[in-house]
Amino acid sequence: MAGWVAWLDLLGVAVFAATGALVASRKQMDLIGFGLMATATGIGGGTLRDVLLGRPVFWIADGRYLAVCLGIAVLVYVGAHVVQRRFVALLWADAIGIAAYAVMGAELGLRSGAAAAVAVVLGVMTATFGGLIRDVLCQETPLILRREVYATAVAAGAGTYVAALALGAGKPWAAALGFLVGFAIRGGGIQFGWTLPTYKPRPGREYPVE
Repeated sequence: MAGWVAWLDLLGVAVFAATGALVASRKQMDLIGFGLMATATGIGGGTLRDVLLGRPVFWIADGRYLAVCLGIAVLVYVGAHVVQRRFVALLWADAIGIAAYAVMGAELGLRSGAAAAVAVVLGVMTATFGGLIRDVLCQETPLILRREVYATAVAAGAGTYVAALALGAGKPWAAALGFLVGFAIRGGGIQFGWTLPTYKPRPGREYPVE
């Protein structure tokens, strides 16, 4: 990867690594635990993406990603106590990460020849899988399963990016628009509790017994 995609990828990895390390701080883990959580969260979604696309796994081909994850783990280990409301910080950092990774995952899908809809799905997978690993490892309800909009925000960001490209926008502008849409929708979910309609069970129909 080169250019803006590489920087967006590094940003997504760094932010997700920070969310993993913040969870480790809430669980009062040692430094090894911080490194494990930061790394699993930071590279999990991108690993799934690359395996599905048959590409070289990005963090194996470029050692900067592991270095970023471990560096973030150490920084959070030293300074997590400064962040008093760590769960709120986790939510907003995760919102930045999913918005960045939604765009980047969709872009790499398009570069690999995927159709537009498939590229959006790859953006969703890239943005959500690392956080899913983080929450499962820490035995917390995954953010993707909470009521506030989450996967919807990712899909909207990735879809906006793909649609903007189809309409002729330049990649930097399309990427900025996709990021802003994804972040704004997820931010609304955090700040205002935006949700999608949920299923409401209905009583089953009673049949006469003959």
